[in-house]
Amino acid sequence: MLLSVATPVSFVSGATLVRHADPARGAYVLRTGDVEAVVTLPGGESLTVARLGAGSVFGEMALIELGTCTATVRAASDVDGWFIAHEDFRAVVSQRGAVAVRLQHAVTMILAQKLAALNSKLIAAPAPEDRAARRVPEGSDPLARIARARKAPFDAGGFLPRLPVFQHFSADEIDEAIASASYLEVARGQALFTAGGEARSAFIVVRGAVEIVAAEGDCERRMAVLGPGQLVGFLSVLAERAHSSHAFAREGAVLLEFSAQVFRDLYFGSTGASARLRHAVQASLLASIARTNRSLTRLISQAKLDASRRESAELEAAYHGQLTTAAPA
Repeated sequence: MLLSVATPVSFVSGATLVRHADPARGAYVLRTGDVEAVVTLPGGESLTVARLGAGSVFGEMALIELGTCTATVRAASDVDGWFIAHEDFRAVVSQRGAVAVRLQHAVTMILAQKLAALNSKLIAAPAPEDRAARRVPEGSDPLARIARARKAPFDAGGFLPRLPVFQHFSADEIDEAIASASYLEVARGQALFTAGGEARSAFIVVRGAVEIVAAEGDCERRMAVLGPGQLVGFLSVLAERAHSSHAFAREGAVLLEFSAQVFRDLYFGSTGASARLRHAVQASLLASIARTNRSLTRLISQAKLDASRRESAELEAAYHGQLTTAAPA
């Protein structure tokens, strides 16, 4: 199905596949050969930010949302592969068959891996906002004693369609999506999950806000504050792995909770609500990558001010090594 919309491409050694700052219109899949991604830093110094070989994909963010190339990619040897345009990929995954779902999920997992790699680089670099890590419960479910309800503690009927996560859902699709979900109210500071804990649920913030915190040694750093209409904890649920960060209620909050199996069943389903959820998941990933990129840009500037050339180069490589970034929403 994917090959049916892919255009075969070939490049001789030394040829340029994409140029820095050009519009990103789709993704490349390398069948044979190797490419090298290079960015020119202020002052004229060249920095190699990625080397990719057969089987690699780059530009995958442009399959979801058109954006900009962050590095120049050149063939390090003769290269054969395929180019998949944004509009062609969207046409394929708009279908509801099992193959289309798997293709869309494959791109979601590539984006998730990219986000994890970026966050790893980000948290490893010291930042002024780092603080002493708080003690968190280990092993147990922090929400075990929180009551669940089938109905919201307020009239949510006219409120849910206004949430970003449900932006493209019809009223019937919203009803289908939340049919097996529960509402819970949590107080400020309540942990939703902790790093290393089992991914039992995914959440949508209905009211209030949730703080995502990453710990590194004795320090922790706030990675995001997610407000109404934002998805929380879904990546670990989809990957069926333990959480890599902590999540706490930033303030008193109302959440929609989906058990892990319910969320996966909906995400991998063939209904309209399932297709909308997959789109919402990818939109959430792109927003998270954009937040991390902003933080990386800030730390790069700080490293340059501190004259830390090695740290600046490592952060530059992490940022430009994405090869594409999505256009701002």
